[in-house]
Amino acid sequence: MNGLSDVRLTLHSQELETGQKDTARHALMRNASSGLGRWDLFWQRLHTRRALLALTHDQLKDIGLTREQAREEGLKPFWRI
Repeated sequence: MNGLSDVRLTLHSQELETGQKDTARHALMRNASSGLGRWDLFWQRLHTRRALLALTHDQLKDIGLTREQAREEGLKPFWRI
């Protein structure tokens, strides 16, 4: 290998290590708009889950969900992912 390849491998391994450390935090904030705080995320989940329960059969069909799937997701507490 040449020197440039070694540098790339080193940088890539550092990125992987950093990514593993941040995995838990990113899992918590997944599906959230950037810049949302924890309470904003909770409010967003609450409102979107309520809206999901209010969708018609045709609307659920458009997004590829069954009534059962929508009900299961819509009835989750806002603090659960």
